[in-house]
Amino acid sequence: MHTPNVDEELVAVATEVARTRCRGDNHTMAAAARATDGRIVTGVNAYHFTGGPCAELVVVGTAAAQGAYDLRTIVAVGDRARGVVPPCGRCRVALLDYFPALKVVVPTPAGLRAVPVADLLPHTYVWADHQPDTPS
Repeated sequence: MHTPNVDEELVAVATEVARTRCRGDNHTMAAAARATDGRIVTGVNAYHFTGGPCAELVVVGTAAAQGAYDLRTIVAVGDRARGVVPPCGRCRVALLDYFPALKVVVPTPAGLRAVPVADLLPHTYVWADHQPDTPS
């Protein structure tokens, strides 16, 4: 069950990428994000024992490479039909720093919900709020 605020197309795209592109132990998660202009950007994690990037962070870089600098919603889906997976702590912090207004699709007991990224890190330090004002 999904709540009305969930971008079903985004979940379907991430699910399809996880099903068709995640293979073996190096790529086990897929992510999809919708930019404010409506485009969907996808990516998969690049696991490595030295700490490769999660799928969400790959999407952030891919979006920038495609000129999509403002993301509206993101979702991550595990391979082998694991479904929607909430972002790890590192991704939560990075997503909040890059896109403070971002919605993140997460699983809840009541079904999928799109929640503000700030709700995933209550009482957190927000990098953008603590930068010196730049003189004009």
